[in-house]
Amino acid sequence: MSHITLIRHGQANSQAKDEISYDKLSPLGHEQAAWLGDHLRQSETHHTRLYTGTLRRHIETAEGMNTGLEPIRDARLNELEYFTLATMMEQQHGIPFPTEQGGFTNHLPLVFETWKSDKLENPPESYANFEGRIKSVLSEISDGDGPALVVTSGGLISMVMAQAMGLGIPAMSRIALAIMHTSMHRLFPIGGHWSPVLFNAVPHLDTPARRVAQTHI
Repeated sequence: MSHITLIRHGQANSQAKDEISYDKLSPLGHEQAAWLGDHLRQSETHHTRLYTGTLRRHIETAEGMNTGLEPIRDARLNELEYFTLATMMEQQHGIPFPTEQGGFTNHLPLVFETWKSDKLENPPESYANFEGRIKSVLSEISDGDGPALVVTSGGLISMVMAQAMGLGIPAMSRIALAIMHTSMHRLFPIGGHWSPVLFNAVPHLDTPARRVAQTHI
């Protein structure tokens, strides 16, 4: 098993209310990606492979990092459709989309639990499928040669961490809410299992001038 570093994409369109309009980097998101790429080069962090989802924000982040690696794009690394699920929650259960950032603390675990319990009619994919595609793609990546960078999204990263540590929905939701844009999360194989050895690391943003760029939304 090769170790894997998961990276959340740069800040996207935070004013969006649907999947399509959300899926592009903001000007700050482009800067975050470039700063992360600079950090990886300056720290001489060695990776031999680069994977991304097929979403625009994943591709733009990888391009902005400028690693020199040829990206392998895999739709299994795409994010869950949170806006779609939230719309279904409102239509089917009368639970409105949060109007303030703090509202996501309760909204996110409720969406996850309702989705997992198959209490949403006709979701874009089942919770079980989301879990399964993540396991399958990471297994394939880990079987390859050399350490890999994986540019993806926060919901997927939180699921990976929950799988690695045997966590339930409440803890997975807290992880998802904490993940910053262009943060790094490393999994290392120990005893045939994934062990998280790095979580939410943003050394490229940890300077007085850039701390304002440590964004979640």
